Amino acid sequence: MWIKKFTDVNMMKKDIEIRTMKIEDYTEVMALWKGIKGFRIRAVDDDFEHIKRFLDRNMGLSVVAVKNNQIVGTILSGHDGRQATFYHVCVDSKCRGENIAGKMVKEAIERVNAEGISKITLIAFKQNLAGNIFWKSQNWKQNKDINSYELVLNEENISSIVA
Repeated sequence: MWIKKFTDVNMMKKDIEIRTMKIEDYTEVMALWKGIKGFRIRAVDDDFEHIKRFLDRNMGLSVVAVKNNQIVGTILSGHDGRQATFYHVCVDSKCRGENIAGKMVKEAIERVNAEGISKITLIAFKQNLAGNIFWKSQNWKQNKDINSYELVLNEENISSIVA
């Protein structure tokens, strides 16, 4: 019995495919995002057209994790020529502990590095305890030298937090 469990766990880990996110993934990706408690979704920036524009502008940089033909993780990744930013890094709560995030991050870093970019930033909300623990465990450094500011240009682009 123990051997079977061990084998099943190893097979699950091997079944993870990290691939390029495509706009055809949008419906499934949005369902994943809406299923993660505490996830922030913006009314405008995260709609189909804006995600399509983001993926087109940053071709081949965003990734999804697929397990059993279902998307279980995402990273939106883009750069401005100087530095990259990761957005919406997440893994379905039922699949956590399988190193899916680590595999996605490794792949996304390799893709950004191939573009000649030497720095990646991201935002981990203070209330996202698991996310903050993950990034520290991956040797990412919290930047305590800056304050983060934003200017909202479209008041309709409100953030909603998945409850």
